[in-house]
Amino acid sequence: MFNVIKAALGRFQRDECGATLVEYGIALSLAITIGAGAFLTLSGDVSESMGAASSALPDAPAPS
Repeated sequence: MFNVIKAALGRFQRDECGATLVEYGIALSLAITIGAGAFLTLSGDVSESMGAASSALPDAPAPS
């Protein structure tokens, strides 16, 4: 019985088919976290810059 369990655990340790899926999942979650952090950090700065550029432009005349 011990040999059967030992053999099954040995096969499980050598099997790496699912390892790439886990690695892709970790990489994807890391990329999403970094992207969301960058978006949240930069969104205020971009909004302020667009507001400053908008107020610096003269008003366009109304079409006649």
